[in-house]
Amino acid sequence: MRKIAFAFSGLLLMAFTACDNAASKVASDDTEGTKVEAADVETKGTPSFEFTEETFDFGEIEEGTVAKHDFVFKNTGDAPLIITNAAGSCGCTVPQWPREPIAPGEEGTIHVEFNSQGRAGNQQKQVTLSANTVPNSKVLKISAQVKPSADASAEAQN
Repeated sequence: MRKIAFAFSGLLLMAFTACDNAASKVASDDTEGTKVEAADVETKGTPSFEFTEETFDFGEIEEGTVAKHDFVFKNTGDAPLIITNAAGSCGCTVPQWPREPIAPGEEGTIHVEFNSQGRAGNQQKQVTLSANTVPNSKVLKISAQVKPSADASAEAQN
């Protein structure tokens, strides 16, 4: 019985060690395979976002339009700002963000594209940013009133 307990303890120790190593490797990679090394960035202080606007209304657009908008921000903190991820609330909303650290006092841009194909009516979407700020996430919002295209209107009548 002691041998079984000893062997089980050894297996648990190895499992916890392996999980810890894997988690630390995953946490340092971003979604595109590029890597930001903690040693490359000064970590003293706190970075902070300050956006010129956090919501944007495209107004009325024709279905099938790919609407684009740039959200401009400034790092108002005292440490480099690192955006680790930006995710749209659905596949029709695609953000692009700076992959390099943004120095204190510098500006950056979050470029958002909204594809209105097949999305007639009132649309409200979000882009959630993950960064080394406090709090560690920020939500940007876009909206549009999408008019059905002439093709979609004709199909609906048939």
